[in-house]
Amino acid sequence: MSCSSSVAQTVAAVKSRVAVSRLMLTNFRSYGMLDLRIDDSHVVLVGANGAGKTNVLEALSMLAPGRGLRGARLGELSRLPAAGVAGDMSGERPWAVSATIAVAAGEHQLGVGYLPGGAESGIAKRTVRIDGAPVANVAQLADYVRLIWLSPSMDRLFVEGVSDRRKFLDRLISSFDPLHAKRWAQFESAMRERIGALRSGGNASWLRAQERTMAEAGVVVAASRLAGVGRLAVALESLHASVFPKADIGVSGWIENELATRPAVDVEDEYTARLERSRDKDLESGRTSDGPHLTDFLVRHREKSRSASLCSTGEQKALLIRVVLGCASLQAPGAPDKPILLLDEIAAHLDDARRRALFDEIDALNVQAWITGTDAFTFSSLEGRAQFKRVADGQIRSL
Repeated sequence: MSCSSSVAQTVAAVKSRVAVSRLMLTNFRSYGMLDLRIDDSHVVLVGANGAGKTNVLEALSMLAPGRGLRGARLGELSRLPAAGVAGDMSGERPWAVSATIAVAAGEHQLGVGYLPGGAESGIAKRTVRIDGAPVANVAQLADYVRLIWLSPSMDRLFVEGVSDRRKFLDRLISSFDPLHAKRWAQFESAMRERIGALRSGGNASWLRAQERTMAEAGVVVAASRLAGVGRLAVALESLHASVFPKADIGVSGWIENELATRPAVDVEDEYTARLERSRDKDLESGRTSDGPHLTDFLVRHREKSRSASLCSTGEQKALLIRVVLGCASLQAPGAPDKPILLLDEIAAHLDDARRRALFDEIDALNVQAWITGTDAFTFSSLEGRAQFKRVADGQIRSL
């Protein structure tokens, strides 16, 4: 193969990335107005703590189902007026995020906004547009962009609550199986309807129907989760050259465990019976005491034969990175093959060798990564592979 042919193939590969080429923010966090144009290489955002680097990543994360990178309520994302400036200080102000997503076939314009409730506007709501047309469900954005993120708040994922680990796993699975998010939404809806039926004193036949619907949805979620973990485990094995520790993964939930040896219809029957027995308990507590919303995500450091919860902070970060890289390597039927990575303060707890290795592995995946840090020197090995931006005073400029 000639040198020119090799270069042409490399350029074509980079161009096949799914990438953000323009990001516009209005009244979002620390940004009154932002219009950032970039190419499809990596984006490194450098600035002091509190400069607004993470806000950019959070804005991008709002193009995925759920509450985004920080898990904030929609009304909390509004930009507050500056000190001494007249205006509503409640935070309930409209905001908007718009991104141009470049793909091999062209571009798509994705937008998410928030309209506060009020005497005239009614109920507060999230608005979503794709190529200028309104859509009913934010989950439809997954057909156009896949987003996977890591943030410092996740550094303690393995030692804190089960709920955060379960949400992390479900976000990962949804990034390569967009239908998983829809299945989860159906289960949550059924769970809310059952609690509502309990509170309203619904009759026995109505409750049985609600519980059967919820059991069916719960078993579908658990089966989807098992399939997703199986695909992710295979992807983790494929990262042969990775410097990050090998990870064994699994889930711990009675529905998932039962599905390994029993037909789904039998597990649905048992879950329905459990829900019926727990009616009084669930009515008193106002929450459902049994189901796939209590499942735990298990990660184990293979070389040390040790649960991630017992590993050092650095080892836990390295395990998280390996899981995310494995997830990013997976293809997603019905969605873009290449995700976009949002890596907030990713250099923390990594030595220079592992930082360099991480950047090389991201390059090998042929994905666009948005990376934040306080010191540009930390990312010196990305010179020529990334565009460096300085974040300060609500503005972003090239370094």
